[in-house]
Amino acid sequence: MYVIRVCAFLAAGAAALLGQAPAPGKAKTAKKPFQARSASTISYSVKDDEETVDITNVTYDVTGDPAPGRPPDSHLVVRTATHSNLLLTGKGVDGTVTIEAWPLGADLESRPRYTVKVPGVGAQAVEGELWLVDRNIDSDAGWWSVYKIGTGQHLLDTYVDLLRFSILREFLTMRYAGLDVPPDDISDARLKDPHIVAVLIYASAEKVVREALITCDNRERATIFRSSADGTRALALVERPGGQQGLRVSFSYNYPSPPNTAVVSIPIAKDDLDLAHAELPPGFHVAAFRR
Repeated sequence: MYVIRVCAFLAAGAAALLGQAPAPGKAKTAKKPFQARSASTISYSVKDDEETVDITNVTYDVTGDPAPGRPPDSHLVVRTATHSNLLLTGKGVDGTVTIEAWPLGADLESRPRYTVKVPGVGAQAVEGELWLVDRNIDSDAGWWSVYKIGTGQHLLDTYVDLLRFSILREFLTMRYAGLDVPPDDISDARLKDPHIVAVLIYASAEKVVREALITCDNRERATIFRSSADGTRALALVERPGGQQGLRVSFSYNYPSPPNTAVVSIPIAKDDLDLAHAELPPGFHVAAFRR
């Protein structure tokens, strides 16, 4: 899978540009040639000694064939607009990411096939399968939302870098993992328990395969590990004995406290998290969870 970044695209030359030819005997889908243009802008203003910079950046993308979640020969044209409003006095930044997608050849003035509009500061394609939206507007915690590139459906949220890897050596079979840390104002009552540390998520580009709820008997430790100010979280892919893959989640205290690191290790077996063989620190528990 791939994504081609363009500023304007002529559908009549799509096959040549993408290096693809229709399969023998396959009818070529009629597409109308078009051109499109959107302006990127920047403005600076001063009011009551407060300096403001307002920026809008617009890019166009063409998805691979097939776009995951869509039939073959169904490239999508995607327009991504990132709008940010920065106060130079240090009061922060407001940002919005808008992703709109149309079938290749459609009138870009028509209603998009899907629209994703969320607070954020940027978006990028991942493995030609997903959109990764940076939601980190007013903190250093790190927060990303992941959407399916073919349909725009939300897949998962993660508060660590999205982990991407293939579960097979012979063929590229991508899987993704993230760590969701429930905020204090979360609406799901099940995730308000103060002993909850995080939710580990294992997914393909099509669906969430498994969620694992990580809890700690010590309420104080759970609170610190959940806090971006007081704790640090990390997620990594590890090689286990016999060539088996696994996910390693670590939680530690921030300086000046001693790290007091806790490590949760969960094997991957049969394209799923093997929770029964998880390796846990004393007082920690892991259980299957479904939203």
